[in-house]
Amino acid sequence: MNQVDLNCDLGESFGAYTIGMDEQVIPYISSANIACGYHASDPVVMQKTIKLAKENGIGVGAHPGFPDLMGFGRRNMNVSPSEVKAYVQYQIGALYAFCKAAHLPLSHVKPHGALYNMAGKDYKLAKAICEGILEFDSDLILMALSGSEMMNAAKDTGLKAAKEVFADRAYEEDGSLVARSKPGAMITDEDTAIQRVIRMIQEGKVTAVTGKDISIEADSVCVHGDGAKALEFVKKIRTALKTAEIRVLPLSVILS
Repeated sequence: MNQVDLNCDLGESFGAYTIGMDEQVIPYISSANIACGYHASDPVVMQKTIKLAKENGIGVGAHPGFPDLMGFGRRNMNVSPSEVKAYVQYQIGALYAFCKAAHLPLSHVKPHGALYNMAGKDYKLAKAICEGILEFDSDLILMALSGSEMMNAAKDTGLKAAKEVFADRAYEEDGSLVARSKPGAMITDEDTAIQRVIRMIQEGKVTAVTGKDISIEADSVCVHGDGAKALEFVKKIRTALKTAEIRVLPLSVILS
């Protein structure tokens, strides 16, 4: 039987601003990537999200991004590998404090937004992220785009890595995500998105935006929890995975 992790970016509210439907979405996923205060979140939100994850028995990961609250971490920044490494370690440490206080293990790290996309193509940035994670805790799992430079850097540094695919994002022929600024970047039809996910898991294939089939591997599927129909989509994809006899399990089990 096929198996996969179902992850979602959570804890992205900030102060009086609420983003996402964390409490409604969390029962349907197996791993949460929790924002660490750079692109989103604050200490109170981080603490609350850790508590929520513990209550629902799901895996917890740090979701470090660029220090860009206004741009939600989606704007590219001109930073050095050493700066990126420090950013990542700083944010992991912040979330780890809440995990330790709640007696909840930290299982993985998934870079956010522009940091994720830039490191997916820039080996030096990717290696800096991997080294930052490895130095903090060599047992942590890097969650990264399947076929990206982050996967290559994880292999070279000896860091465990999970190959991530996206339910609602279009792919370029090189396996990278279509930039959000381009037409067709988001897969808005739920049935199409679910069919793509099932195929990625069962066949290891996805149709790129050009129409060409490309190879892809899926240890974890990302579903976004901040869209207008996010909750219904998460419910549908969980049901579809069950129908296809694909077990949903946390990353720590998938990679064991």
